[in-house]
Amino acid sequence: MSETFRRVIDLVIHSGDARISEHGYDEMIEDGIYARDVLAGLTEGTVIEDYPQHPKGPCVLVLQKDGRGEPIHVVWGIPRGRTSPAVLITAYRPDPKRWTDDFMRRKE
Repeated sequence: MSETFRRVIDLVIHSGDARISEHGYDEMIEDGIYARDVLAGLTEGTVIEDYPQHPKGPCVLVLQKDGRGEPIHVVWGIPRGRTSPAVLITAYRPDPKRWTDDFMRRKE
C-alpha cells in the first residue's frame, strides 16, 4: 500500500478528517456516485497510481467499488505542506474504452 493511500485511510477512517472538492462533487453528481459509497469502500480500494511528489500535494488514484459493486476511480489527495484533511479530488466511472478490463491500466 502506498504511503499516500495509508495516510488518506487514516485521515478518513480514524480521524474523520475528509473533504470533497467542488470538482469532486460535480463529477460525482455527473456519474451518479454517492459520497457514502466512496467513503464506505475506501479501505477495499486498490492503488492504481501514486503521486507522492505532486506539486499540489501527495495524491493517489484508487480503484474502488460503488454501492452496487461497480468500479469507480477516486483521486484522493492531501494539500501540499499540510497533514490534513484528506481531499476527494474527483471520482468517476472509468470508461471501458480507455481502461483495461480490470480498470487498473490505461489502454495504449
